[in-house]
Amino acid sequence: MKAIVTGAAGFVGSTLARRLLNLGHEVVGVDALTDYYTPSLKVSNLARLKDAKFTSISGDLNDLPLKHLIDGADWVFHQAGQPGVRKSWGEDFGVYSKANIDATQRLLEASRQSSTLKKFVYASSSSVYGDAERYPTLETDRPQPRSPYGVTKLAAENLCTLYASNFGVPTVSLRYFTVYGPRQRPDMAFTRFVRAAVLEEPINIFGSGEQVRDFTFIGDIVEANIAAAIEETEPGEIFNVAGGTSISVNGVLTLLEALNGRPLDVRYGEKVAGDVLQTGGSTSRIFEMLGWRAQTALEDGLAMQLAWARDTFGRRGDSNA
Repeated sequence: MKAIVTGAAGFVGSTLARRLLNLGHEVVGVDALTDYYTPSLKVSNLARLKDAKFTSISGDLNDLPLKHLIDGADWVFHQAGQPGVRKSWGEDFGVYSKANIDATQRLLEASRQSSTLKKFVYASSSSVYGDAERYPTLETDRPQPRSPYGVTKLAAENLCTLYASNFGVPTVSLRYFTVYGPRQRPDMAFTRFVRAAVLEEPINIFGSGEQVRDFTFIGDIVEANIAAAIEETEPGEIFNVAGGTSISVNGVLTLLEALNGRPLDVRYGEKVAGDVLQTGGSTSRIFEMLGWRAQTALEDGLAMQLAWARDTFGRRGDSNA
């Protein structure tokens, strides 16, 4: 099979691309190498994808000739987008709408003209739920995002549903619940936590630390994408992809302290606008339809990320690694 992976230089995109290559598929990776975080990290991620079956394309999805790109592809894994709740407020919103909404629309428009495309898998987010109606949250519960970032992810997801219902584009939207693991983005909580633990630096927490999250290991996220591509589904399906272990940030820190074997220096600050108190997704539907369920316990996944941090930060002391 031939797969297009957008955002192929990112945390999820590069891990997914590597898995697809290991399975023997041809992969075309597309990435704009933006500077939301250090581009050298993205270049390093791409270096891990060197393979006779891998082609790298550098460019913005809003500018590239997408019909030509998608011609002959069996799968599109749309992982690209502008991440982050905190920066999505104010004058940066235009960046989010362009990267998350406009780019998705262009990709869908090109996909509806393809005669070979079997599945379009979109990386959505649990941020679309905001303060959810119930926990664990079902896919049928009302989305009510609390940040501009969440609004753009929901808009792109709605575009996937529209192109599915109007043109039969075989879309599947996967609502990721807080992805973690080795090589996670440097701005994300677990990377900040494990780096600080290894270097014995302060850990800064936004809010009280009592906010609850459903954390999902990167390997499980990748397998959910592959299941969504392979299994037969109706166009426009939406699935939660959640780890199944809702725990407070403070609970994570307690677990990390035990794994690290020495006390952590935790400091608390102001809550972030748009941050929600709790996330937790039901995965009964994705198990029923795709046979997927998370395989990695939080303690095991966190231990793997800590081991990666010891090798990365302990060896080089590089804050951008």
